[in-house]
Amino acid sequence: MMTIHIQYVKMKTSESMSLYVTKKLKKLDEHFDWLIRANVSFKLENNIPKKGKVCEIELSLPGPKIFATSNEKNFEMAVKETISDLDKQLKKRKSKFTKQRISS
Repeated sequence: MMTIHIQYVKMKTSESMSLYVTKKLKKLDEHFDWLIRANVSFKLENNIPKKGKVCEIELSLPGPKIFATSNEKNFEMAVKETISDLDKQLKKRKSKFTKQRISS
């Protein structure tokens, strides 16, 4: 079971966003049971028109950490985009693991 740490940078905390991102990360954790920890940051960036809702997630796992970020018009979209990116990275990492196991 992965540990999830959520941080809101210079903005109010949101219980609903915390629940939303936790639910999405738990789905990721079910597919990739070797995840250790997720550090999530939510930020507001006012200098980008029609966007500015930033979600950053860093995953700790065996080997190098994996990081993804996205900037969307709302936090839900930013979470979806970030998790989608992490999913792709995790699939690549998993295929490397299986190739290494086969060759050793």
